[in-house]
Amino acid sequence: MKLTNKQIQFLRGEAHSLKPVVQLGSNGFTEGVLAEIENSLEIHELIKVKIPAQDREELNLYVDAIIRESKAVKVQLIGKTLVLFKQAKEPRIVLPKGK
Repeated sequence: MKLTNKQIQFLRGEAHSLKPVVQLGSNGFTEGVLAEIENSLEIHELIKVKIPAQDREELNLYVDAIIRESKAVKVQLIGKTLVLFKQAKEPRIVLPKGK
């Protein structure tokens, strides 16, 4: 799914008040963490994931893996918090149309 700039801005606004629902632990990105991310995306569509990486390179590796495996769209990365969006089978968030 490809989002327009307008849709990304809308989702950033929606995510502003959200708290992280998933946090990677000391084991990193495991199958259990992936399952929790996918479950949370199905329920909420828009979630925050806290990634306690040691440096920027490690953080980017986690972000790439999470996006690839969950097939979600990266809305934003602020510090160590990743905002993800994946539209559910029955959409709850209505995205704005246009550019």
